[in-house]
Amino acid sequence: MSFRAAVFGLVRRIPRGRVATYGQIAALLGRPRAARAVGRALGSAPGDLPWHRVVNARGGVSPRARMSGMLTQRIRLAQEGVALRRGRVVLSAHAWRGRGTLATRGGLACDWR
Repeated sequence: MSFRAAVFGLVRRIPRGRVATYGQIAALLGRPRAARAVGRALGSAPGDLPWHRVVNARGGVSPRARMSGMLTQRIRLAQEGVALRRGRVVLSAHAWRGRGTLATRGGLACDWR
């Protein structure tokens, strides 16, 4: 499985109303220094992927090439009941821990090395 496919698989497991950070996704996939690679992978995400549930380390919506992407992310998060304070997700209330995922049990084997 490619790194990109592993990112997509893990992001699909983030439940409604929860968020994960780029760095958290990278760490769960065994690449703790690959947060930017996660962001690049999500830049080519299929339309049905809940990419909006991934935020930066401070809970912020990361800038995109088009402002409409940032607005879309904020709207989708709000629709799922994710609280934003001063433009940032309240991570203490909405962070997904990723426990019990295939990645934490070694089930998302990747061949990107």
